[in-house]
Amino acid sequence: MIGTFALVFCGTGAIIIDQETGGVITHVGIAVTFGLIVAAMIYTVGDISGAHLNPAVTIAFWIAKKFPAKEIVPYMISQAFGAFSASLILKFLFPANQMLGSTLPSGLPMQSFVLELILTFILMFVIIHVATGSKEQGMFAGLAIGSVVLLEAMFAGPVCGASMNPIRSLAPALVSGHSEYLWVYLTAPLLGAILAIFAWQILRPKR
Repeated sequence: MIGTFALVFCGTGAIIIDQETGGVITHVGIAVTFGLIVAAMIYTVGDISGAHLNPAVTIAFWIAKKFPAKEIVPYMISQAFGAFSASLILKFLFPANQMLGSTLPSGLPMQSFVLELILTFILMFVIIHVATGSKEQGMFAGLAIGSVVLLEAMFAGPVCGASMNPIRSLAPALVSGHSEYLWVYLTAPLLGAILAIFAWQILRPKR
């Protein structure tokens, strides 16, 4: 809950403050903010909860048989509580901001769908290889995962928003009332994360 709160508060907060200040944060600053907060939360709560800031990652770990099914719903409830709490606080702090960091395609919805699928595939492919378990992160996992988030937000953010995370998109969309094309950001990241697990299963050494 705390990790997802921090992600949505800092990440979408950077987007909001960039809009409110006429672009002071810049696109690069927004991408760096997302990457840094993900890395920081992995190092902070990774050994407690695995730093599952993303329900697509939680489901993917379950498919990989690295996460118990009985914990999926409690984790998703925690993720939702953290994300919605962050968006509600940002709504209180910046009531005039209409979007609250919502993700919307800048082009065709299918273009963003494919982009989000591929971005989440790459992200989950990295996560499953650098994480030593769903509740224990290796020494360099935070750096690797945070860097991928930064990288993907840097080049794909202007087109699709580079969400890669259903709850990161759902919370600001519902709180702001801008749920247009929300299906893109709920389905593509989940499908991309699942495909990454299939790729990992094919490529890992047989024991």
